[in-house]
Order: sequence, then structure tokens, then C-alpha cells
Amino acid sequence: MTTGHVFIAMSLDGFIARRNHGLDWLMKQKTEGEDHGYDEFMAGVDGLIMGSGSFRNALTFDEWPYRKPVVVMSESLSETDIPAHLRNTVSLTRRGPQDLMASLENQGWARAYVDGGQVVQSFIRAGLVDDMTITLIPILIGTGRRLFGELDTDIDLELLASRSFPSGLVQTRYRIL
Repeated sequence: MTTGHVFIAMSLDGFIARRNHGLDWLMKQKTEGEDHGYDEFMAGVDGLIMGSGSFRNALTFDEWPYRKPVVVMSESLSETDIPAHLRNTVSLTRRGPQDLMASLENQGWARAYVDGGQVVQSFIRAGLVDDMTITLIPILIGTGRRLFGELDTDIDLELLASRSFPSGLVQTRYRIL
């Protein structure tokens, strides 16, 4: 089956976005000249899976940030919510994580970038995430959308790598056991 992979930034207090999905706190980090591995990560995936909040947020960027296919998991969006210029690369689904991954496998996807708090949480709970690269940003924002939610059981992780950057960012990569 298609495997899920997470590459995400998180505030030191565990948030990936403000309550309104805002990323202003992330955008003000001074990281010029640092290679955090995003391009290499993106080269190794076939496309992205994200939720409607992440999709709406990405639409506010000056330009669409993704060159690969994007699948948006949403119960609230319709095809008319996808701008015309993105309709060849962005699709909507109402499938659950397991069914979606099976469908992507049938489409030839081997590795999927799983993004967005609730989507990441649901894929982790379903056992569909193989590894996570989490970049801790040295800021406390106090409230917002958490990367990790409640779990029915513990999930063991194996540290694969850890590195720090001059900007103060600390990146860890874990395999989910």
C-alpha cells in the first residue's frame, strides 16, 4: 500500500498553526541559507494529502506552493472551491485514510506526503504513517492547532536523525514502529 510521510514544522509548544490556520509565526523565522531538506523530501513523494484547512491556507500564498498532485480530504469543500488553474493537479476526496491510500496505490503512488493537523492525526491513528520529520521552531505561540491529538494507545517511535540549525530550529526524524 502507499506509505504516508510527514514533513512539518511545529512551535516548541506543539502547534502547527494558529486557530485560524495562520502561519505568521512560522513565516517570520529567519532561516536564510539553511537547507531543511524540504526539496529532497518532496522529490521522494508522489503527491500530497491535506485537509481543507491546509488547502484554504495554501490558497492564500502568493503562488501555489506545490508542483505535485494534491488530494484534499474534505466533507465541506466542493469542486467549485478549487480554482480553475489548479483543477488539473488538485482533487477532492471524501474517502477515509485507508480507502484513500488504497486508491492512491491503484493510481501508482508509492509515497504520499501527509500534511495538516487533523489529517496527520487520522493517518497516524490508522497506522498509515511510516515516518515523520518534525522541525521545532523556537517560539511559543500559546494556542492553536496541535500536531498530535488524543490517542487510544501509545505509539512507539524510533529516532532516525536529529540536527540543529544556526537559526535555532531543531529537526528530528522518527520512524513509527
